[in-house]
Amino acid sequence: MEPLFQFQYNGRAIGNGWTVPANAAEWGTDYLNRTAISKSSMYQNTAAETQYNLREFDSEGKRLDGNNQYTVTFAKGEVPPVKGFWSLTLYNEEKFFFPNALERFSLGTKNKTLKYAADGSLTLYLGAKSPGKDNEPNWIPAPSGPFSLILRLYWPEASALSGVWSPPNVKKAN
Repeated sequence: MEPLFQFQYNGRAIGNGWTVPANAAEWGTDYLNRTAISKSSMYQNTAAETQYNLREFDSEGKRLDGNNQYTVTFAKGEVPPVKGFWSLTLYNEEKFFFPNALERFSLGTKNKTLKYAADGSLTLYLGAKSPGKDNEPNWIPAPSGPFSLILRLYWPEASALSGVWSPPNVKKAN
């Protein structure tokens, strides 16, 4: 059962270390994938409604760990292509929200205080330690230990569904 709790085994690779469920909410007789999704992230919509991009490892293939600092940078014009909204959510090792002083579990379209760089890119910060006061609006606090990510695209555009667009890598910053 343990592998069914790991995002890396749920779905298909879509680039830069991310996976997406192969048939979210449209299981048919794919009982193994259905069990894996039920174990690791419980509920899912169809891909046309919500694309769930899953991640547990950094760009070097090492388990995400809040004792490190990480960045996720969307180049100018490369934020998730959606007709609705998107969010990057951080989960602890048990796939629950990590309680933190900011009471912040995700960042995305609905966060109006996100800071974009002069070149139009957007960098999000992940880790147990603050990335500094200037970067805190773009920070999701992490536990001091393993964590995972889900980048949700609500009402994704065709470029995300077809694989033309894929999420950026998760890079260790320290």
